[in-house]
Amino acid sequence: MCGIVGAIADRDVVPVLIEGLKRLEYRGYDSAGIAVINDRDVRRVRRTGRVSEMADAAAAEGFDASLGIGHTRWATHGGVTEANAHPHISHGVALVHNGIIENHEEQRERLRALGYVFESQTDTEVIAHLMHYHLKQGGDDLLAALQHVVKELTGAYALAVISRAEPERMVCARMGCPLLVGIGEGENFIASDVSAIVQATRKVIFLEEGDTAEVTRESVRVFGADDQPAQREVHVSDVSLASLELGPYRHFMQKEIHEQPRAIADTIEAAVENGFSPALFGDKAGSVFEDIEGVQILACGTSYYAGMTARYWIEAISGLPCNVEIASEYRYRAAYANPKHLVVTISQSGETLDTMEALKYAKLLGHAHTLSICNVPESAIPRASELVCYTRAGAEIGVASTKAFTTQLAALFQLAVVLGKIRGMVDAEEEATYLEALRHLPGSVQHALNLEPQIVAWAERFAPKQNALFLGRGVHYPIALEGALKLKEISYIHAEAYPAGELKHGPLALVDAAMPVVVIAPNDALLEKVKSNMQEVRARGGELFVFADQDSNFSESEGVHVIRTPRHTGVLSPIVHTIPVQMLAYHTALARGTDVDKPRNLAKSVTVE
Repeated sequence: MCGIVGAIADRDVVPVLIEGLKRLEYRGYDSAGIAVINDRDVRRVRRTGRVSEMADAAAAEGFDASLGIGHTRWATHGGVTEANAHPHISHGVALVHNGIIENHEEQRERLRALGYVFESQTDTEVIAHLMHYHLKQGGDDLLAALQHVVKELTGAYALAVISRAEPERMVCARMGCPLLVGIGEGENFIASDVSAIVQATRKVIFLEEGDTAEVTRESVRVFGADDQPAQREVHVSDVSLASLELGPYRHFMQKEIHEQPRAIADTIEAAVENGFSPALFGDKAGSVFEDIEGVQILACGTSYYAGMTARYWIEAISGLPCNVEIASEYRYRAAYANPKHLVVTISQSGETLDTMEALKYAKLLGHAHTLSICNVPESAIPRASELVCYTRAGAEIGVASTKAFTTQLAALFQLAVVLGKIRGMVDAEEEATYLEALRHLPGSVQHALNLEPQIVAWAERFAPKQNALFLGRGVHYPIALEGALKLKEISYIHAEAYPAGELKHGPLALVDAAMPVVVIAPNDALLEKVKSNMQEVRARGGELFVFADQDSNFSESEGVHVIRTPRHTGVLSPIVHTIPVQMLAYHTALARGTDVDKPRNLAKSVTVE
């Protein structure tokens, strides 16, 4: 991973590739590269760092070609080195890859036995050598070789391949990772995101699961998972309206889960460019924030869990006391009001009635300073608030909130750091560390999305269950709550979440072989405590499903299933660990046949009490 672009034309495609990669930078990445076919030879340039550095190198080396592919990579297998950057080449075959190949080690040993030498630590280089191997076996048919290769891969992939032996075409394949073909006049394109090719065409074909395709200057041929020709509809994409179209996805919830790297990147863009400034929350924010002595968060549902997470950040980073309340409860009690406390309301729609009424009640009690975190410009709650931060998640169609939640978390983290700076709790070195974590966040989320094939297997085990338990500790406890909420609202499985330390104070009585227990277990200061809580579950015959970091030192065993993300993302770990629990809920609902986007009894914008 993380971004793909390819082009074949009668003109120089190098500028198209470079521009496409720049448009994919929002996904987060640590290296970039392009490969082109020129005079029946493969030329490649790769660089760690920014796309601009790679582009400068390509210009210095005089890159010019009518066929090429490009990639931005966020490291998963192997470190951030030029040798691990894409494209990868094997004997004149160049390819780029998004996703994770789960059986790469098995294939690597097989290829080594056949005499292939590996130059990188990546799973992707395995695919390049497999392409060359099948070309040797069956002649120079690039498409046939790709169709053979994908049948030997286990995992998720979007692939684009070119060969010096066939300079008049490129081929591609998709399984689990988005990939589309762009249709031009006498030129055609491939990309992982329409934004990468919008400068060249708006006509696109969204490849479906298992598809392969052959792309030449004049034609596009698509083949289904059975390798038979398949008809795929041509869409005219309007990027500003893309959030209203399903594209290659089965449901809006699935689409919105996969849009999170972009949504988060858009939400944090100003902070990444200009640092943690009060201006992120409005022109008056600086003077308001200097005047406050605490924070009161009001929200409902998923937004309430975002507020619970923010409490940990705000108190730890800024040193301000923070209280979080369900809006529908706050508005009906004799609440204590301190005019020096900032009231923060969180709402995706900006029209949530309980939250709007709680805001009115807070003002009536004497709260002078209010901030709205919202996804819909000019909606009711922002209009009623002194300060506003828009999350820039884009339209969220699915009832179960996904990208709205993670962008709320991103906005709330920025609030915590800004308050910390104003209060002198965050020095320049700490601010730089937080900023670096924020820059890497979209890439971390993208990697979490690539865990989807493993989560699908878990979902099959969850589908027949009637109950589930979610556990987390510290700042990850609200993520356990969010996971339980997602599962219950779209799969209709009863699910509860507890702080893991509370397990022995009652919930342990529910644990048996029929109760799956999901554990959020990042490699943080509470990891050993979480491991102890897991032992309590196993001792009662419970089956554990653990979301852990790569270095959490868990091993699978009977009754203990583990899915790992490759990096512990520190203070922003709750956002990354949200992605797997969203996907678990989605795929469990799919397996149970429920209406994912429109779960029974629920509405997207709750405008009634």
